[in-house]
Formats: sequence, C-alpha cells, structure tokens
Amino acid sequence: MCGIVALVGSREASPILLEGLKKLEYRGYDSAGLATVSTKEGSEKAFITCRKAKGKLVNLLNLLAKDGAPGNIGIGHTRWATHGKPEVRNAHPHLDSSGQVAVVQNGIIENYTCLREKLQKQGIKFASDTDTEVIPHLISEALTRLKQEAVVPKGEMLFLAVREVLNLLQGSYALAVIWAETPDVLIVAKNKAPLLIGFAQGEFLCASDSTAFAGFTKTVLPLEDTELALLTPLGVEIYDSQGKRQHRTPSLIVGSEKNIDKGQFRHFMLKEIYEQPETADQWITRFLPDELPASSPIAFPFEDSFYESIEAVQILACGTSRHAAMVGAYLLEQFAGIPSTVFFASEFRYAPPPLAPNILTIGVTQSGETADTLAALNMESERRSALQDDLFSSKVLGITNRIESSLAREVTNIIDIGAGLEVGVAATKTFLGQLLAFYGLAIMIAARNKKRSIKEINDICDQLRLVPNYLRDLINNHNQLTEKLAYQFVNTTDVIFLGRGINYPIALEAALKLKEISYIHAEGFPAGEMKHGPIALLDHKVPVISIATHGVVFEKVLSNAQEAKARNACLIGIAPESSETEIFDHLLPIPKVSEWISPLLTVIPLQLLSYHIAAQRGLDVDQPRNLAKSVTVE
Repeated sequence: MCGIVALVGSREASPILLEGLKKLEYRGYDSAGLATVSTKEGSEKAFITCRKAKGKLVNLLNLLAKDGAPGNIGIGHTRWATHGKPEVRNAHPHLDSSGQVAVVQNGIIENYTCLREKLQKQGIKFASDTDTEVIPHLISEALTRLKQEAVVPKGEMLFLAVREVLNLLQGSYALAVIWAETPDVLIVAKNKAPLLIGFAQGEFLCASDSTAFAGFTKTVLPLEDTELALLTPLGVEIYDSQGKRQHRTPSLIVGSEKNIDKGQFRHFMLKEIYEQPETADQWITRFLPDELPASSPIAFPFEDSFYESIEAVQILACGTSRHAAMVGAYLLEQFAGIPSTVFFASEFRYAPPPLAPNILTIGVTQSGETADTLAALNMESERRSALQDDLFSSKVLGITNRIESSLAREVTNIIDIGAGLEVGVAATKTFLGQLLAFYGLAIMIAARNKKRSIKEINDICDQLRLVPNYLRDLINNHNQLTEKLAYQFVNTTDVIFLGRGINYPIALEAALKLKEISYIHAEGFPAGEMKHGPIALLDHKVPVISIATHGVVFEKVLSNAQEAKARNACLIGIAPESSETEIFDHLLPIPKVSEWISPLLTVIPLQLLSYHIAAQRGLDVDQPRNLAKSVTVE
C-alpha cells in the first residue's frame, strides 16, 4: 500500500526523492518522510538526517523547506497506516537506537510481535507502534556482530546484515536500507510487494511503482521475490536469498505518463471521468477494428489455443475491479454461454471451490499489484500444478492497467486496458477499461464457440463502436445536472442504489463510489430484493437511486422503484426519458440502448453524482481518508 523511493548517486537526494514521493502519494497519505546520509564539512564521520511529517506530503515539503536533508543517498516513504495510528512517531523512515540505520518498508511483517518482544527483552526501546521498526533494530544487532568479526568490508557488511534479517521476517515487504557508516551504499529487497530499480547515468532510483521514474529514466528492472540488491553510484548487484548473483537485462517502460496535471479541472477524478470517451476510443482502435472477421472479432493478443477447452470461468478481484468482474461474469454467462463465478480475492485463498477441469481463471486488478488478487492467483496455480493433470492445468488471464506490474510479469496472458495513469483513488476510467476488456472477452468466446450468430456478434460490436460518442454526450449533459442534484444530499446520511441483471453490479459500484469519496453510507441491492428486508430502511430522508434500462427486467425495476416511492423515499432514476420514467422525482437520462451495453453508460451519471456530492461537501475527492490507490497488503 505504502510508497517507497530510494536513491543513490551524485546529486542531492532529497529533491529527487520528493519528486518520486509526489508521484506515489496515491499509495498512502497518512504521513511521509525521508532520510539521507551526509557528512559535516571538515569531518569524515557520516550521519543520518531523518525528516517526518504527519498527513499529506505537503507537510513534509514544508518541513524540508525549513530544515533540509543533505546527502546524495536517501530513502523516502509515503504511508498508508496498517500498524500504528497516522502519527509522526509511526511515520517512516524508522531508525535503530543509535540513529545510524534507517529503513522504509511497504508490506506487513506478520511475526513482528515476537521479534519485538525479543528485542525488548534485550533492552531495546521502541519509538513507534509499527511492525517496520523491528527491522532497523535487527539490522543494527547483526551489524554489531559483523563489525566485531571484521571479516568483510563495510559495504558488504550491510548487505550480509540485511540478508540475515530478511530470513527472520515472515510476511510481505519491499524495503530500502541505509547505514551512516556506508554513505554510498543502498540495500533494497522485496517479497510479495512491488519494487523496481530505475537506471540513469551514475545514479539509481528504486520505487514501488514505475510512475515514480517519470522524468528520471525509462530503463527499469523489477526485483523478484526474495531478491536483494546492493546499489552504489558505480552500479547495481542483484542477489537471491542465498547470496547467488543474478543477471538480468533492464527493460524500457512501455508508454508514457502524460497529462499528470489536473489541467482546467478542479480534481483529478473529474478529469478522469472526462477522459473516458478517449479510453473507449483507444480500446476500439486497439481491439475492435472494422476489418476483423465475425469468427474472430476482437484483436486480443492471444493464441487460438487460449480459447480452447474453456468450460467455466472463475474471476478473482477486489473492490471496483470486482464490480467490473460481476458485469463480466454476466456477459460470459448470458452472452457467451460460459458458466462464470466471481470470488472475493481476499476470501478465495481460504475457501477455494473444489477443483474442476478446463477452468479459465481471471485476475482483475487495475494496479496489477493488489496483494489479495496476486496471492489468490498464485495459490490457484499451485494447487492445479500439484494435480499433474492436463485437464486441471492452470489457464490464467490478467486484466490490468499497468503492463509493467507484478501481475503482468507473473501471468502470460494479459489484457492491458490502456486507460493511462489514473491519479484519483476512486477508480473511474480504469473501471470502464475493465468493463471493455470483459466485453471483448465475452464477444470473442461467443464467436469462437458459436453461441451467438454472426448478426448478434456484429450488432454488439457496432454498438460498442458508438460508446465513445454516447459517453461524450452523457458527460457533457450530466455534469451540470448532477452538480445541481448534489445539493439535495447536503444532509443525507444514507443512500440506496437499485439495479437488476447486468446493472446490479453498477448499483454496487455506485454505492462504493459514494462511500469512498463522500463518506455517506450507501448500499447497492438487486431491485427485487428491496421488499425482502432493506425496504425497512426507507423514509423521506433516504434517497433511492434506481437504474432502469430497457430490457427483460425494465418493468420489474420500475415496479420496484414504485415500492420505494410509496415509502416516501426520494426517487432518482438512471433511465431513458419516457412516460414510464416520469415516476422518478429526478431523472438522469441515458440513451435508449441495448441492455447488453447499458452498464457502460449507466455508470457515468452515478460517477458524476458521487463526485459532485463530495466536492460540495468540501472533501478531498482525489485522496479520500483511509484509502490508497494500490492495495499491496493482505
């Protein structure tokens, strides 16, 4: 979840570290800090300068503007709190008792309690409540012993000490370590948390995400699990956990992170909502060109064998990605005729279904780093490989917005949704990209297994090609409509969203968006389930937002909406304009389209409404409390 950066080179480190942290702040903004190594003028003895601030990165920037942090080597951190409250004392970097060893970490050390107790019995006093602080104390302990033995140079000594300590840690980590006695040595390591090394001329930057390298380098090398790296201004050495040197070639970051500023928009979230027509346009250009045959209508980069022998699909995802997966499962079942099930990735590892043959497993994560999803995919691959039966072999597909991510490195078949950098924590355009990925997959499988006629395939493809224009009109028309409607929610504490069929997941997604950025309690329900309990919640204070699109359940949804109106609820409709939809107190109109593609459109006014409610409340839309963009801890 947290973001880490680390630098060794010839330039002043803190400005470069801060630039990296700015690009990683979406990973956590409970606190921020950095540590550097330098020497006083006229002295050969080096020391560590550590600066930390509670809250957002701007507070650290202000602190450094006053106090500074000299040195050409350093580590930085932006925190999403797991162990210990968001306070300065729990901010990273963490130091040993002497102040000579500094560590930043992303991950969770699961056995930190017993390690902490052992150190406390030795007289070590802890300055924080974090799991991370055990690491610098353990490294310091190992260094003390190695110095007494005096069998290796100090640079190697730090490497050996870190490697020794890593063998004691259980859990996930990406960490960076500096030591005052080796002012030109940086040690980094990872296990089940992302960490990349960026290569520039005479300097090296390590970071949790490739976004931190923008303006620094495009040449990167991801560390693999249990690897360590020793970095100096002269070069990078990578080792496995046994100390064996590893040799790999760095690669170029694919694409570029453009438009990282808000432009004329008040928030990144609104900007990214407005970018969705472009996201759809690009997807159509890449995957749905006109010249493809009806038998293979989607230009996914997979071999023909990928589509063979798929008898069922299981999808692993969390949060917004799970809602996209639910739409995907509906399409795969109802359009392509493939039984499909969506699992909470966080629960799948602990209660997996019985193994079945010829299953396609799909992992969906916009960042490609969601720990729960990666762990679930890994477990599924392991239990299938253990059977040594071709019918039960692991066939895996990843859907992500980060082609350089852990998911993309670990899974052979990848759909890159190509939405570009999304800064707002609340996903919008990446959700659309995930939906489109599932549309493509469902269409391709339906065409391959002949579950749909050529006409049906061509019809839905033609409808998808119209989506960018629909999106442009919807965004332009509904931005002001939803802004005006948002004033109705000034004193609202509870909201209910209703949907049916393919739009039920959109009701869930709408509820999640409102919760994430406005802190209003909201729930999504299948519209027909209202009368089975949730209707007890309704009165004039509880708005009900109903998604009603033309299709097999249109009349049923309107009837369910009437039940809510009869209980004095304020009724808001996401529906085409017609005499039938006059029952709504407020209508956010959408075009009359095929029910198949309706989720791509119904989500737009709901995203805008959530945005304007939060903005009118004066909340930090892009960085809502307690959340981070990338969830890299379990």
